[in-house]
This record gives sequence, C-alpha cells and structure tokens, in this order.
Amino acid sequence: MHVLTLTNSADAPFMNQQMAELERRGVSFTTVSVSGDVDATTARGPTDYLRTVPKVISESSNGYDLIHAHYGLMAPMALAQLGTPVVLSLWGSDVHGPVKPVSSLCAPLCEEVVVMSEEMREELGRDARVIPDGVDLERFQPGSQDRARERVGWDDAGDAYQVLFPYPPEREVKNYPRARRIVTAADNLLDRPVELRTVHGVDHDTVPDYMNAADALLLTSHSEGSPNSVKEAMACNLPVVAVDVGDVRERLARVEPSWVGTSDEELITGLMDVLKRGERSNGREAAKEVSIERTTEQILEIYEQVAGETTQQVRDAPQIE
Repeated sequence: MHVLTLTNSADAPFMNQQMAELERRGVSFTTVSVSGDVDATTARGPTDYLRTVPKVISESSNGYDLIHAHYGLMAPMALAQLGTPVVLSLWGSDVHGPVKPVSSLCAPLCEEVVVMSEEMREELGRDARVIPDGVDLERFQPGSQDRARERVGWDDAGDAYQVLFPYPPEREVKNYPRARRIVTAADNLLDRPVELRTVHGVDHDTVPDYMNAADALLLTSHSEGSPNSVKEAMACNLPVVAVDVGDVRERLARVEPSWVGTSDEELITGLMDVLKRGERSNGREAAKEVSIERTTEQILEIYEQVAGETTQQVRDAPQIE
C-alpha cells in the first residue's frame, strides 16, 4: 500500500512515529508538507497553503491507494483532487479552535475521519473513529532519576522539586502563565522549593530523560486532543497533574498518583499532594492501552478498509467493451 501524507508539520514526532510503525507493516509513504517557515509564535498564512495545492494535485496523480491528510487545514487540498480516497486525522486545535469550520465542512467529504478523543468527536458533531496517537513504550521507559538528572543537567537542583512543562511558553494554547501561577503557589506553600522546568525544542529521543528527571508533569492547556506528553509521562511512571481537557481524565482514571482538576485551587492541591508523596506512578500499565503498536493496528485497519472499498468499486464499475 502506498499513501500520500499531507501535513503542515512534517517534523511532528507522533505522526512520524506512526508512519514508521506503519512502514514496518508494509505501508510506504510520500509526504507533501506546506511551504513556508513556522515556529512557536509564527503560523503559516493562507498563501503558504494555496501555494501547496498544485503540488498536491500533481503528486496525487501518481497512483496512491489513499491520501492521509493530517490537520484540518490540509483537508481542502486533499479533496481538491477527485480520484483518490481521503483519510483525515484531526489533531485537536483544528476542532476546538478557529480552524473548526474548515474541519467541519471537509470531514463529511472524506472516506474516514480520525479524532484523538471522544470529546473531539462530540465537538466535531459527526461520526469519526477515536484513535489517540500511540506512545512508543520502548523509547519511553522508567529510569533512574539521578542518572536522568545528570544527563539533562539538573543534577545541581538540590532538594528542589522539579515540575516539567514540556512546551514552548510562547504557545498560547498551552497556557504557560497558569502553569507558572500553579508552581509559584506550590513553592510558597511547601517546605521544599518547587521549580518549573520548561523543556522544548530538544531531540525527541532525549524527552524520556526529562520525564525520568522530573517529579511531576504539569499540563495547563486551554484545549487538547489527546496530549502526547501525558501518555509519554505515563509510560515513564511520571505523575501527572493536569486540567480536564481532551482525553486526559480517561487516560489518568486508573493512574496513581495523578490529579485532574479544573480550578487553580484544585491544581495547586493536586501538585502539592503528588510532590509530597514523592512516588512514581503506575502509569505505564495504563499506557499499554495506547501503545504505538495498538494504535497502528487501528490505523492500518482504516487504510485497508478505505483502499479495499476503492478497489472493489473499480472491480464493480461497468466495463466498456
């Protein structure tokens, strides 16, 4: 099976992990990414997307079994060609944010739509397959906190609690000011210092070290689909304190210690409780439900269904003598 991947974020680790696992199962990919530069504070503009449409239309004529469009803004260009079936994966902000009208308009025109959480499916308002991004349990494993702190340069932290915030502070949706507020309050109330560690832009292979070096992960986002950092923390048995967004409550339902709250007071209480207990969580067991192997099987099932339906339609079409 050969798939054309369309994305506005070609370096997204969760997407590339999924594609690598699918490649091990016999799927091959060609990727077309939106032109233009982007960072934590700069998004691509309409011109960047428009410039990419002719490239997609041209590439799509090369005999692909299907097109997999990642993110709502990629759907219009995937649908601009008429001969190849489209699978659309929505990531979260394209359902909860200003891109939602585009996602809602295009979703019914795609052969299959994949969302990351039940909350996203309800917000989208139509049938979709709920498949969260999988976590690589071989890469994300529990490890020695002391050795991890040496590797990431936190070995001079003394007795201070280390709270991980694995996002750029500039990304508004991640709500860094609230994370800072929560940690400052906990620091004022606990006997030991509490430090907020913002980690971003590092090689994804080093992220497990930061997970193992930290005492807790703090998620304060305005909205999420199925946050990968939470699942990666679970795989490393790192306790998580999070707002109730996306599928966080479902993922952490059986994880102890962990905490899901809505108000600042609840998040402060939860963070203090997790830090004072000083224990690693049992999150790895729960993370097995969303291992990359399991989620890849579900995506492969969709690929085979969509490509198979198209093949059957060709077989059943009237033949011209």
